Amino acid sequence: MATEDKNRATAAAILPLVGGAANVSSIAHCMTRLRLGLHDRSLVQDDALKAVPAVMGVVEDDTYQIVLGPGTVARVTPEFEKLVEEGRAAAPAPAAAPLTAEELAAQGAEMRAARKAKNATPFKLFLRRIANIFVPLIPALIGCGIIAGLNGLLVNLGWLTSVTPALAAMASGFMALIAVFVGYNTAKEFGGTPILGGAVAAIIVFPGVANIEAFGQKLSPGQGGVLGALGAAVLAVYVEKWCRRWVPEALDVLVTPTLTVLVSGLVTIFGLMYVAGEVSTAIGDFADWLLSNGGAGAGLILGGFFLPLVMLGLHQALIPIHTTLIEQQGYTVLLPILAMAGAGQVGAAIATYFRLPRNESIRKTIKSALPAGFLGVGEPLIYGVSLPLGRPFVTACVGGAFGGAFVGFFNQLGDAVGSTAIGPSGWALFPLLDGNHGLGATIAIYAGGLVVGYLAGFLATYFFGFSKELLAEFNVSQEETAPTATPDPAPATTTAKAPASV
Repeated sequence: MATEDKNRATAAAILPLVGGAANVSSIAHCMTRLRLGLHDRSLVQDDALKAVPAVMGVVEDDTYQIVLGPGTVARVTPEFEKLVEEGRAAAPAPAAAPLTAEELAAQGAEMRAARKAKNATPFKLFLRRIANIFVPLIPALIGCGIIAGLNGLLVNLGWLTSVTPALAAMASGFMALIAVFVGYNTAKEFGGTPILGGAVAAIIVFPGVANIEAFGQKLSPGQGGVLGALGAAVLAVYVEKWCRRWVPEALDVLVTPTLTVLVSGLVTIFGLMYVAGEVSTAIGDFADWLLSNGGAGAGLILGGFFLPLVMLGLHQALIPIHTTLIEQQGYTVLLPILAMAGAGQVGAAIATYFRLPRNESIRKTIKSALPAGFLGVGEPLIYGVSLPLGRPFVTACVGGAFGGAFVGFFNQLGDAVGSTAIGPSGWALFPLLDGNHGLGATIAIYAGGLVVGYLAGFLATYFFGFSKELLAEFNVSQEETAPTATPDPAPATTTAKAPASV
């Protein structure tokens, strides 16, 4: 009960700071963030919102995103939804606004246009749709991945032999049917009937396809995997929409679902499964080749550029690649390397803490955000520390590059380090680690990469992350900067001369 009260209190603290229930148009959440659609962005009190104890930071994209952290966001969101519903029920008529309807509409249109120009490119919108398909699957991937790791440990030790088959079934059941869930979510995301998308995608994993021949080859159950399911469900949506336009209403309930499954199913069996299977195989082969031949160099690039990819929203393109690798090999070798970007961020934050001993505000932010950073939740450190400072963000990327190079080097030597699920990072990834050698070696390599990322991020930031001007501007206490805020310009210009000289 105390936990429920805490989550409701957090939701109650957030709601008035985003303009109240009347200002909220949509509510959703991902692994770490509460994502809100807002009617009027100007009603949000950013500084007060960041001061809420449970709030780790805020991000403005196509939605207003409040970083609460894994676990917390899943508990706060339902409470927030309840409060919004209660607020709308209690006050169905919106309060009088200081702006006229025309002015408010013009302001909203201007804000939406600015956001679209910056973030809503067709490519980014497509990537967000892909992310919306796969992100809901992450909790199951994590849960099944941890069970798979536990089962592997028990099998290697020879313990609980009567239980391990049951654990194997729990761990493998979801992955055996993941194509169905991808098809369901794809149809839902692209505006079709979700169950029809799932029905068409189910063809891919049906054992009976082994009796079908396409392109001169026998098909195999699961061929094409999640990519085939994605393509099949998208096709099903277009077939369904065509049927809705042309089939008479009296026949729609019978004809539309039949034609949707029939047409998209035939195309899936005699085309998409083979093509998607070839693409999936190529992705797996390329990932293996990249790390076997590129090794440290490939890890350097992947670990160094992952944070900028996150900032641009392009990291979402990696989600289906991760899922394909997990489906094929049992783990993705890319995620442990990309996780080194978070290690570089942590090292850079620690260096910033020591380089700005007089800035109590930034040091307080770092102390509160570091535990989450170690567990792989990097938004508070990125948006609260390194990105606003500029240079430390670059040196954090350097730390990620060195950590990625370390893990990539061992991949080149033949020691593959992978993750059985996507989502977690940092220390939270340890329970999900897997590889082609013993678990001990896999854990040691990943831990070594984290240490290298911490050290490289720290050293790069400590020695190269701060210019003299940056230190002069930020390495000051609040008491020293207070005179600059006084309205009397005459005496204040001399007393505040040092901080204002930058």
